[in-house]
Amino acid sequence: MVRNNTENGGEAVQKLVTQEGLHLPAVPWERYPRPQMQRERWLCLNGEWSFSFEGEKKTTIQVPFCPESLLSGISDPPSPGTEMIYERFFEIPDDWTGSRVLLHFGAVSRACTVSVNDREVCSSDQAYLSFSADITEALLPGKNCLRVSVINDLSTKYPRGKQSRKRGGMWYTPVSGIWQTVWLEPVPRSHIVNLTIAIGKDSAEIRTEGASEGWILFEGRQIPLLNGKAKILPDSPLLWTPERPHLYFFEVICGEDRVRSYFALRSLSVEQVDGMPRLCLNGKPYFFNGLLDQGYWSDGLYTPAGPEAFETDILSMKSLGFNTLRKHIKIEPEQFYYDCDRLGMIVFQDMVNNGAYSFLHDTLLPTIGMTRLSDESLNRDPDTRNNFLESMKRTVRQLGNHPCICLWTIFNEGWGQFCADAAFARLKKLDSSRWIDSTSGWFRQKQSDVESLHIYFGKLHLGNEKKPQLLSEFGGYSYKIPEHSFNLRQTYGYRKFKVRETYVKEMQDLYREIKHLAARGLSGAIYTQVSDVEDETNGLFTYDRVILKILPEELKPYTEALQLSQSEEAEKS
Repeated sequence: MVRNNTENGGEAVQKLVTQEGLHLPAVPWERYPRPQMQRERWLCLNGEWSFSFEGEKKTTIQVPFCPESLLSGISDPPSPGTEMIYERFFEIPDDWTGSRVLLHFGAVSRACTVSVNDREVCSSDQAYLSFSADITEALLPGKNCLRVSVINDLSTKYPRGKQSRKRGGMWYTPVSGIWQTVWLEPVPRSHIVNLTIAIGKDSAEIRTEGASEGWILFEGRQIPLLNGKAKILPDSPLLWTPERPHLYFFEVICGEDRVRSYFALRSLSVEQVDGMPRLCLNGKPYFFNGLLDQGYWSDGLYTPAGPEAFETDILSMKSLGFNTLRKHIKIEPEQFYYDCDRLGMIVFQDMVNNGAYSFLHDTLLPTIGMTRLSDESLNRDPDTRNNFLESMKRTVRQLGNHPCICLWTIFNEGWGQFCADAAFARLKKLDSSRWIDSTSGWFRQKQSDVESLHIYFGKLHLGNEKKPQLLSEFGGYSYKIPEHSFNLRQTYGYRKFKVRETYVKEMQDLYREIKHLAARGLSGAIYTQVSDVEDETNGLFTYDRVILKILPEELKPYTEALQLSQSEEAEKS
């Protein structure tokens, strides 16, 4: 739970977490961080690091938890814009002799410089993307000093998500510094730098960067890898769905380098069903029944206490009958996407927004119905635009192999939006295999694979365009449980309920409406949201993930009925 004084609230959950205690292992998150390109040997550098910032004495911090979080162990975190210094020592294992050594960071927020033994080895200016460096030439025998200097300035020129200097309402506590795993691994001089996996209904094409000659081991077969390319054709292909999330595992061997990976077989298309365009999974209409997932945690903010927390969230939401999570303007550690792959949870992945938020343009104008404004002259700073487009490109490269991801969202509710049609064309060149929601909510332009609606007030309805209809945000019903809430003074939600029975009944009625819209052409609906987040109390989970506000037996009959109607549509097609 993030610390807060009584002015900002948070007292109830703070007491709860304190009573339960914090039981972190000596090395938190000691799980291989890259499930789709896994090597045998590695060294996790999470755990206790030296930590300091201007005007304060050195202390210790628990990596990979940001200093604003309780799990970090920092009692008085620095304000945004303050330079922070992380340091720790490490030794290279004896059996790595003769190998190149790669240093990896899952994510650091935001601008950082990394040195080993006072020699700069890399830097990064993106708060949500991974980066690596070959540090072999900087290493010394015995102990080595790793130093990370980082500033989270919350610059609007770079993707920042919902972080805010002044948290409140739909804006959240900032996340600074290291917030994903730091790790080392040995590789031969000629090694695989990256894998790209393109999938269909009956085959997968594997491409390697770096080492390009060798073999793929798959189900007892050796498939030659020539010029960095190979094609895998499984016998009797099993298609991936949330109901049957079948994965195929394989190994790539290039000289002395060997990595393990996996793929799934599935297809995404738009088909006409009863005269209406529908989003189809594996050639059949499928209703994407989902939840908005902010990815915030009461004790670690961007980072849960352990990787098993992702599985708990996914299985809890599946128990309620949901099959989709819209990962909202945040990029998670790859463990999250692997868990969605193996457990069967579709992901609609947002790009992380940058640019300045405008209440007048982004909230007030859409509220009074002005939702079709041109975006050619918005967010005009060239650096801001270039940073967003570069982040979009790297996001696809980092996450594109995960079969669970079925849709990319470029812009959300106008935040940082510019030239959406051009961004759509650019993203289609990067990845033509998935759907794209160019402008989730409003300020639609011409190019998008779906018509994307946000409806929190008034009657739910379909749009007017001849595209698959997606209700990409709705609901947001608030049922607050004070002893499990962050802020005792403020409550943020779109309809507020004090009696649980009324809340449950209204949720059931809401999904009756969704079923009616699905019969008329709605392809998916994303309810807000998985969990409470700070002031927001419109989650199905409380912020501390202790209480699920509605039970499977109360909601699943309605979501199952919704899926049954889609199955009937699938049979017709």
